Amino acid sequence: MNFKPYPFERLAELLKDIVPNESFSPSVLTIGEPQFETPMFIQDELKNSTSLLKKYPKTAGENYLRDAQKGFVSRRFGVELKDSEIIPTFGTREVLFNFPQFLLFDIKEPTIAFPNPFYQIYEGSAIASRANIIHLNLTKEGDFKPDVTDSRLKDADLVILNSPSNPTTTFLDLQELSRWVELALKYDFILLNDECYSEIYSDDIPPSVLEASLHVGNKNFKNIVAINSISKRSSAPGLRSGFIAGDEKILSGYLKYRTYVGAASPLPLQRAASLAWGDDKHVEAARAVYRKNLELARDILGVEKSSSTFYVWLEVGDDLEFTQKLFEKKNVKVLPGSYLGREGIGSAYVRIALVENSEKTKEALKRISDFIKETNR
Repeated sequence: MNFKPYPFERLAELLKDIVPNESFSPSVLTIGEPQFETPMFIQDELKNSTSLLKKYPKTAGENYLRDAQKGFVSRRFGVELKDSEIIPTFGTREVLFNFPQFLLFDIKEPTIAFPNPFYQIYEGSAIASRANIIHLNLTKEGDFKPDVTDSRLKDADLVILNSPSNPTTTFLDLQELSRWVELALKYDFILLNDECYSEIYSDDIPPSVLEASLHVGNKNFKNIVAINSISKRSSAPGLRSGFIAGDEKILSGYLKYRTYVGAASPLPLQRAASLAWGDDKHVEAARAVYRKNLELARDILGVEKSSSTFYVWLEVGDDLEFTQKLFEKKNVKVLPGSYLGREGIGSAYVRIALVENSEKTKEALKRISDFIKETNR
């Protein structure tokens, strides 16, 4: 399999010969990893559950975790799921990689469509599935949303959406997601929405594709699945707790496949994750910090405040040159947009991850602003 290097490997290669300005402390704004302590009630439950290490976890997940995740979906999206319509998973990265392989195995020449730019695991799963790729380009002219009129969609077997979007920060509203559900039914492709950033938003609240499915009368979620993760909402990426939910016919076969994959979550992690999924107050606190960070970006960089996620998709012209010079002059690392896209998409942008506290974020953003002003003199 010919996998492309991950964006962070490429960034290390891009910057390896550059000596940064040591007048500034290093500021790394490249990876979407919350730099906050996991709430103590989650940590305490993990510590108190170590005796469960003596037991094998079930592939289907424990009832208490599944119930907590169903409760989250009910509270957040107003969708009531049956046990057969949700599977707890070991995060969502593994799902994004192995679900397409399961789904497309019996198709002779499968085709996957996904946004461009994108989370690189989408491309990796297509390569592992020997699938043709359709890029749904996210452009400024198209409000960074995938084009539902793309005539190639009739050839797709699997369409992956990412709403809210990493890296462009936009999300599809209920009507837009509903249109995608209708297309999935019309052309008979499976629609997967990656909703891992659904809980990080500023004002308007992003919907789920499961809501959209019900909205158009697709009550059994035919052809529709959603994935979500605790990593961003609870500052707990190390818990590796996610789920896939939707079409029970698809999930029934996928659950059997997963018994061979062996990706069941250890029981202490499941115990801690169940508390995290069941609580919303700690999420509101984290969301307030990210909202403040995005407001700082608006005020300091003069950009429109992101509607969702904790990223800024900043237009800079030449993304590689900007990244190199910013690191050299201000000791700030950002991620070139071209490393997240293909066919030139994203090359005029950099992605900035605002995952530090507001004080550190403000200082880093001021450095970026100063650099832009100095460059444009």
